[in-house]
Amino acid sequence: MSTAPHYSPISVDDYLAGEQNATRRHEYVEGVVYAMVGATNTHNRIATNATIAIGSQLRGKRCQVFNSDTKIRVQTARGTRFYYPDLSVVCRVNPATDTFQDEPAIVVEVISESTRRTDENEKREAYLSIDALAAYILVEQSSAAAVVYRRQKNEFSREAYAGFDAVISLPEIDCKLALADLYEKVEFTPIPSDDEEFG
Repeated sequence: MSTAPHYSPISVDDYLAGEQNATRRHEYVEGVVYAMVGATNTHNRIATNATIAIGSQLRGKRCQVFNSDTKIRVQTARGTRFYYPDLSVVCRVNPATDTFQDEPAIVVEVISESTRRTDENEKREAYLSIDALAAYILVEQSSAAAVVYRRQKNEFSREAYAGFDAVISLPEIDCKLALADLYEKVEFTPIPSDDEEFG
């Protein structure tokens, strides 16, 4: 007799309706809903800095920046997903009555040790399947560093940036993201080693 857990998938419509009145945000992966945990002040500072830096360069232009309250819908062969990235830039926006976007050109996630595996694997696979996506940016919060997955014809290349002098060029949206701006007023907390953590 099987002991595998059984569940009834939640429909997309029920998920979207539930998010309208929810007191905390949830992501949706092919019928399963996951509550999001609260972010640290460091995480929020970096995400805010990115939104300000990119948003200020997009004033008066076609593309628009959206903060972490905007969901991205990803439709894969296995089903529909909704994620809340820390920042997205959209050049072909959905109707104003929608609560999500379908065609982000840029997606930014600020990663931590607890979210690294999901951001670098599950979410990367999903975001890179979006035809409109030009770049997926993973930003560290424990050091001044970032990784960019950039579309090159039919595949994505991986670019690494480190240090306050580094600048991420985003010609796809006519912007640049300087790591000095990204980490303005950010105080890094060292990650404890295994020896320090377990004494």
